[in-house]
Amino acid sequence: MHIQPQFAELKYSNKIWAVGSIHSHFDSFNSIKEHILKHFVYGDKLVFLGNIIGFGKYSTETLSSVINMRNYLLSKFFLKTQDIVFLRGAQEEMFLKLLQLQTAPNPKDIIQWMFEHGVDKTADSYGFNKEEIINISTQGTLSISRWTAKLNKIIDIFPGHKEYFSNLHHAAFSDTKKILFVNRGVDISRPLSAQSDCFWWGYQNFSKLNKPYYTFTKIVRGYEPLLSNSLDHTKNKVICSLFKAPLTDNKVMAGLFNDSGEILDLFESN
Repeated sequence: MHIQPQFAELKYSNKIWAVGSIHSHFDSFNSIKEHILKHFVYGDKLVFLGNIIGFGKYSTETLSSVINMRNYLLSKFFLKTQDIVFLRGAQEEMFLKLLQLQTAPNPKDIIQWMFEHGVDKTADSYGFNKEEIINISTQGTLSISRWTAKLNKIIDIFPGHKEYFSNLHHAAFSDTKKILFVNRGVDISRPLSAQSDCFWWGYQNFSKLNKPYYTFTKIVRGYEPLLSNSLDHTKNKVICSLFKAPLTDNKVMAGLFNDSGEILDLFESN
């Protein structure tokens, strides 16, 4: 399989940790973080399945905690940068669109839609008021460009944040091609190289998948929009969903897998 830049291949991966959607639940993530740091060993890999930001009040704090965790693991275990992977979720996709709002054909409508889906919380975490942004979205391309430039400068203040948004992958997989990591889903009628944006927006038939997707016998995703998930629900299925519905539940879920797709451990935040 030819490796495209948007995909991350986890080479020589004995065990792979995966963290589901965090949605800025700072305390819940730090509970997961503590567990992983306690049990992480040499040779392990780590994948964040997207939606680190959004919905909760602590996007900047949560993302900074994630970045600090990454830097600590890289240093302590002499990891390569590609051993810790960040996937693009819907929240990251929408926030990146916010950073390019001046190019949108209908900025106000797009802003209102994104704010209904949690992006206003991320903007607020960087110090930008919801009403202020809606007002700017009506003032024309030049005013919007000035505002997005200001937002980009603010992001630069937070160590690692700009680099995070610039280095998000669409999917990750082990070099055995047995386990696939995505944010929300894949179009099961298409090969991985022919996917579009359903990685973070989902695909209507994905939840019904009960057989391997090409060579992948296990697909681990970080967000499931409909089902109220539990640890028991994720076991013995092709799809393992590391997400605790509904969004009002502050729980964060994570798991540990081998490179053949076997579930070694599933756990959730305190």
